[in-house]
Amino acid sequence: MAYTINDSCTNCGVCEDECPVGAISEGDDVRVIDADTCTDCGACAEVCPVDAIDA
Repeated sequence: MAYTINDSCTNCGVCEDECPVGAISEGDDVRVIDADTCTDCGACAEVCPVDAIDA
């Protein structure tokens, strides 16, 4: 399973702060998940205030 961030993202950074492996970084308009680093734990999706992270 690969997590992705959709265009509902407000670039707030909550997911980046929660990611235990540092797989999320700031993009131009939305955050970006590095699929090679992501462990699919789902922590980011649980804390996203706008449900912008899809599994």
